[in-house]
Amino acid sequence: MRYRTKVAIVYLLGFFVDLINMFIANVAYPAIGRGLGATVSELSWVSNAYILGLTLVIPLSAWLAQRLGGRNVLLLSLSSFLLATLGAGMAHSIEQLIGWRLLQGLGGGLLIPVGQTLTYQLYRSHERAALSAAIMLVGLLAPALSPAMGGVIVDSLSWRWVFFANLPLAFIALLLAAVWLQKEPRTTQPTALDFIGLISGCGALMCTLLGFTMLAENGQMLKGIVLLLCAITLFAGFVRHSLRHPQPLINLRLVKEPLLRSAMMIYQCIPGMFIGVSLIATLWLQTQLNLSATRVGSLMVPWSMASLLAITFTGKQFNRFGPRPMLITGCLLQGLGILALTQVHSTEQYPLLLAAFAVMGFGGSLCSSTAQSCAFLQLADEQLGQASALWNINRQLSFCMGISVLSLLLNTLLETLPPATAYQWCFYLAAASTLIPALLCLRIPNGAILRQLKAQKERR
Repeated sequence: MRYRTKVAIVYLLGFFVDLINMFIANVAYPAIGRGLGATVSELSWVSNAYILGLTLVIPLSAWLAQRLGGRNVLLLSLSSFLLATLGAGMAHSIEQLIGWRLLQGLGGGLLIPVGQTLTYQLYRSHERAALSAAIMLVGLLAPALSPAMGGVIVDSLSWRWVFFANLPLAFIALLLAAVWLQKEPRTTQPTALDFIGLISGCGALMCTLLGFTMLAENGQMLKGIVLLLCAITLFAGFVRHSLRHPQPLINLRLVKEPLLRSAMMIYQCIPGMFIGVSLIATLWLQTQLNLSATRVGSLMVPWSMASLLAITFTGKQFNRFGPRPMLITGCLLQGLGILALTQVHSTEQYPLLLAAFAVMGFGGSLCSSTAQSCAFLQLADEQLGQASALWNINRQLSFCMGISVLSLLLNTLLETLPPATAYQWCFYLAAASTLIPALLCLRIPNGAILRQLKAQKERR
């Protein structure tokens, strides 16, 4: 087996473990609440604490990889993740569980950016579309399988085994990383840690995540606004400091690279927005149309199948068509799928719901897999660590923003409009938002990218 294949396997396995851990606990919330006597707001922090830890540690990933080496960072990350997972399964109070989940996030947050950097460095530009397709496939399987797996585990054993079930896969990833990964040669002198950048950047991220969380909760709008204003202030200071610092924690100048910037915008408006649409649609279908939870959950089946087709198509055809037509098509399809939701008025139109989710699955995954494929095309290998950190911070924020923006929009509309009309306008506005990235994609130099990919393939 080629060395780069081994590195890719370790990365994809760690990515899978991280995503499984993010989604599998949701189905265990009722059992956790009964077992630990937790309130609904406390249970929400079982997820929020993990996402917070996951996001806060990402800015440190590039510096730690440079200082300790990517292999050592992955071993440290997987070891701490294993310890925190064991602690979460053995927690005796909701406070302990939230604390262990925060530590889980801090450990798991290094798996994706560092593993991604190690893997992408070993693949040339024209080979990265197939690699991105494999990454997106893992990203599809984890949220699709996690709820079903978690439900079986909770019903058969207990909520604690939802966490213990992660241990074998995480241990295998740790073992393979220890055996397969080689120590990277040190090519540059490690830089000093940018403490001001770390404090201001992590402070801005924390206030942003907490602010969006508060906005999505009833009666917490003022706190959410205050936190977001703090986030803006801290972020402004972080940007000013980073642009002046010779070796900043995160190289924000990379955002000037057109493909990376476009891919990040697409993630905010397409996958992030779908997370919000999915949540709003779930509430609408169960509270307004009285659709059962089983039938609502089954809507993810056509979504997953269509997503698989889109990811496979991207992996095979990216080098042929280039990113621009695929991104524009994906944006428009997701918008069309969201618009189809506005035409559903009764449970008798269930086939239309299935079609809507299938169209959203194909369009959204066509966008996200194409964005993943082109984000790092025009970056030098030495920039991949910083770019990967930026990419993964943006990805985490897109999910929080999608949920918060649509939840806030729905709550605002419900104050002045009948429920059916409020949900309909939510979907109209979400569909309209897909036009923003579609228009931005018109500026992507598709011909130049295709020539670059062809030249890379011919030099192989």
